Amino acid sequence: MLIPQEAESIILALVQPLQETETIALASVNNRILAQTVTSKLDFPYWDNSAMDGYAVKYDDVQNCSQETPIILEIIEEISAGKKPQKVLQSGQASRIFTGAMLPDGADTIIIQENTQRLEQQVLIFSPPKPQDFVRHRGTFTKAGQCLLQPGIKINAPEIAVLATAQLLQLTVYRRPKVAIFSTGDELITPEQTLQPGQIIDSNQYALMALIESWGGIPISLGIIPDQPELLKETMREAIAEADLVLSTGGVSVGDYDYVEQLLEELGGMIHIRSVAIKPGKPLTVANFANNCLYFGIPGNPVSALVSCWRFVQPVFKKLSGLRNNWRPNFIKVPTTEILRSDGKRETYCWGQLELINGSYQFHLAKGSQNSANLINLALTNALAVIPIGTSLINAGEIVEVMLLG
Repeated sequence: MLIPQEAESIILALVQPLQETETIALASVNNRILAQTVTSKLDFPYWDNSAMDGYAVKYDDVQNCSQETPIILEIIEEISAGKKPQKVLQSGQASRIFTGAMLPDGADTIIIQENTQRLEQQVLIFSPPKPQDFVRHRGTFTKAGQCLLQPGIKINAPEIAVLATAQLLQLTVYRRPKVAIFSTGDELITPEQTLQPGQIIDSNQYALMALIESWGGIPISLGIIPDQPELLKETMREAIAEADLVLSTGGVSVGDYDYVEQLLEELGGMIHIRSVAIKPGKPLTVANFANNCLYFGIPGNPVSALVSCWRFVQPVFKKLSGLRNNWRPNFIKVPTTEILRSDGKRETYCWGQLELINGSYQFHLAKGSQNSANLINLALTNALAVIPIGTSLINAGEIVEVMLLG
């Protein structure tokens, strides 16, 4: 068995990032991976503008004012946001101005309205400003032609704001990875079917499809495949040809009906991993094919399936999708509020919730049994506490390494 860190390195080395791209509208780019360098034809701010409501003035006119000896200026116009100034400011004059409004020619400083008193068409200035106070100068955030965003980043709300303000209406992004998903086993039925004695409802199909969608991929559901080698082989062949990544659950242990590894080799796959020293999730088969498809045969137990995906498949998906870095899971160290136990033979993942209590994060173990078949207490899981190999007990209050989910 490989330790998890070795398995992760082997798996990531097998991944060939997607090169195919597509051009889509700005309104559709959320959660996509940028495939182009983004520059703007515009300066930002687009022009000198006011950061506050107040008065646009010449600094030389007001630099010596005080509460006792205010400066009186003539108000020559009012400038609201979106309105172009109509007059050039002269000495002894001020323009009423609002936040975001364009600075008039001749003005170089903003006096905030709290430091003024208006008297019809005049304004009294009671407090001397600093030069350039509350002026946002054109191009100080970025200048036309400078790089705004680099390829290989995920586009979310902040990046969309940047793209919109740069008037970039069409973007080149990497295509979404296609992930084929199927479950194996004669005992499985769909949620729509009537449960008979000895049968199991297949939850993995739905959980893994949701996971892939949340990551930005395209899940391809191939359903439940019974323990029939020829039918399973044909399904695997179809999945490998159609998808960038294949996730099959079940059939990777050492039982009489576990055919996946044998069939992978018959289909020309190179198997790199057969098991990993983790709990849950020890049976893990990873193979690649000449067409760069990567195949994951993961355990059928629901918790094992999700832990395997969170720990090993998500880093693959990130690299495959075109993200340029930060593929590996994020780990932080926090105190645990409950005792965590393990046999010490494998790296053990305990599921639960990371919560902010009195300003500090703590890990709370999910109530109920930590059993790979018990998916009921998976609800609301947002973190996995990691018990290292060789450690059998972590007491309540002690620090534990926690893998963040999502």
